[in-house]
Amino acid sequence: MDALPSSPLGWLCTGITLLFGVTVLCMAKRSPVEKADVLVWRLLPALLGLLCAATLGAGGGLVVFCAVCLVCSAYLGVRALLPVGDKAVLITGLWGVVNNAGILGIPADAELLPMSTYRQCMEVNFFGAVEVSKIFLPLLRKSQGRLVNVSSMAGGIPLPRYAAYGASKAALSMFSGVMRQELSKWGIKVAAIHPSGFRTGIQGTSDLWDKQIKELMENLPADTRQDYGEDYLLGLKSYFLHMPAYCNADLSPVLSAVLHALLAKRPHGLYTPGKGAYMSLCIFCYFPLWFYDFFISKMLSTESLPRALRTSEAESKNL
Repeated sequence: MDALPSSPLGWLCTGITLLFGVTVLCMAKRSPVEKADVLVWRLLPALLGLLCAATLGAGGGLVVFCAVCLVCSAYLGVRALLPVGDKAVLITGLWGVVNNAGILGIPADAELLPMSTYRQCMEVNFFGAVEVSKIFLPLLRKSQGRLVNVSSMAGGIPLPRYAAYGASKAALSMFSGVMRQELSKWGIKVAAIHPSGFRTGIQGTSDLWDKQIKELMENLPADTRQDYGEDYLLGLKSYFLHMPAYCNADLSPVLSAVLHALLAKRPHGLYTPGKGAYMSLCIFCYFPLWFYDFFISKMLSTESLPRALRTSEAESKNL
């Protein structure tokens, strides 16, 4: 018996399967990393199509060929080609982890903040990012992917009223730097992002601030509350109300930094998106500390003073 197709439809089916097989061979040649896997799953429809065309006839072979193609397409559909620089990398697992979770707490003098605020900031902003990173690092080592930690401008430079938040973000920045050094041998790129002020809603609502300030005042020692004064403590809410005015509503600089850190062929180790983020870091690193402190005091100047300082200042003027 002649096993070759005897009808035009049979020859068409055979030609399609042969063309499909040649195309897959070329694709496998261009992607040697996954060559065996590509050959198995892409040549399977072609081989089954030829076999079924010979045994079941042209019609049956074409039906089986289409069915197997659908199955293989469904399997291969989850395997995306991710652009990295000027090349494409076949991603078969996890490519990137972005740690972006964060809480601000209540911006206030470090002496006034309860220990619970320090612990909450460290738990979410630092320990949370460390735990998530450790969970997914085995997958990142396999893909030689990216780890991106969104820290803060307050994590690179000291800012008044951000002791708890800044300390937790500084820990995250140092963790990112160490990870960048340690994971380079695995081919993993690590980046830290230090944005300046952006309007993300991290400061919470006015009602939340009222509740936090009330709890803060109730838990302060009597002498501390006396020295600072209730008017100074209540003035913290005014600071909260003015915060959005100094924050950028356009988040595209931060998103562009995250995208570059994930997809660029040579990502930076540190990104400083936002107004003043890079300049403030340079002043802190390269200028005398007294000049940086003076610069920050003018940039974040507040009109209110604690009660004890106002009293002392008034007495000195009367002398």
